[in-house]
Amino acid sequence: MASVVDMKLYDILGLPPGASKNELKKVYRKLAKEYHPDKNPNAGDKFKEISFAYEVLSNPEKRELYDRYGEQGLWEGSGGGGGMDDIFSHIVGGDCLASWAIRV
Repeated sequence: MASVVDMKLYDILGLPPGASKNELKKVYRKLAKEYHPDKNPNAGDKFKEISFAYEVLSNPEKRELYDRYGEQGLWEGSGGGGGMDDIFSHIVGGDCLASWAIRV
């Protein structure tokens, strides 16, 4: 296994970089229950962080990008950068330009 550039997402889940998919799923379910806004209204953005970490680390392609290049690698993808629309769509959860056009 190559050296991991960024440990942030692994730290959020409390797992080492070599964790298996089953380990990821088990820890995610436990943390998601604990920090779900319906059960823990004081959790703040912790549930979102946990969900994002799981989304990246449970996807082999995203995990490889993250391990090699850190969060910057996720935003830029595996070559030409994804651009601002990709970043904003991740943040707001949809097509940024379409959402903007609807509001105008």
